Amino acid sequence: MAAVVQRLAVLLEAGVAPSSAWGYLVAPEGSSAGRPAPARSKTGARHAMVVQTIARAVGRGVPADSAIAAAARATDPRTAQAWLAVAAVWQVAAESGAPIAPCLREVASALREIGDNQRAIEVALAAPVATARLMGVLPLVALGLGALLGFDSLRMLTTTVPGQVCLVAGVGLLVISRAWNAQLVRVAAARPVVTGLAAELTAVAMSGGVSVDRAQQSAGEALEAHRLLEPGGMAAVGQVIELSRRAGVPAAELLRSEARHQRREALARSQKVSARLSVRLMIPLGLCVLPSFMLLGVAPLLLAVVTSTFGSW
Repeated sequence: MAAVVQRLAVLLEAGVAPSSAWGYLVAPEGSSAGRPAPARSKTGARHAMVVQTIARAVGRGVPADSAIAAAARATDPRTAQAWLAVAAVWQVAAESGAPIAPCLREVASALREIGDNQRAIEVALAAPVATARLMGVLPLVALGLGALLGFDSLRMLTTTVPGQVCLVAGVGLLVISRAWNAQLVRVAAARPVVTGLAAELTAVAMSGGVSVDRAQQSAGEALEAHRLLEPGGMAAVGQVIELSRRAGVPAAELLRSEARHQRREALARSQKVSARLSVRLMIPLGLCVLPSFMLLGVAPLLLAVVTSTFGSW
């Protein structure tokens, strides 16, 4: 998305009409040399479809912000939120009369920062998630180990009453552990995609020459229209504007600096949550996976030993 928005800004800056600029961004079906275009991934194909949908709508005279918001519904929630941020910026620029190309350059820069944040979070989550998945297969490994040692653990679990109790309890603990781990990862990864947008939109409106109050109103309306409201976002904007008034400096650059600061803060919070996740994943490991290992791996071996011992008597 950052690359698309950057290219769009360059085209508009060169004097290309918005309807034509969106059309140029639609990828051709084949290469110019006659060779077929390389196969796209599902995500890449869906992204290309969004750009194509926007280009068609803008070509029919639909306002760009409305076209972007409508096309965003065909994507996943995280990508849709980023597209809606582009729509909000376009809406504010159109209402305030701000030049759209520099605004889109700022959006592209923000999207690159967001992408870096997302990749950092994914890297931080990769190790604890892989560890949790590996530990989740330990009980199954225990069954195989029992078979290698000559004990029919599976038969003990399915044909004897104590074994059936161990089987139900062990499988239940594995299911609980899997759901617990998934919930922990989901909470750690559930971070807002777009941060600092209120400050960014207010700066866009002010670059169009509107008053401070009107800029705040336009930003708030765009955020509400596209359901991008941030807790405390407009309050932070008010504090920055008050600072600019007291210092007698332009507020737009202060607002953009505040938006970048908020994105860095969001990255730091996400990294902290990811670091805590590696510790929290040990809780279902100790309470569910290890007991399940004992019930599915060790208990059948003990049952088999006891059964064979008493049977020999």
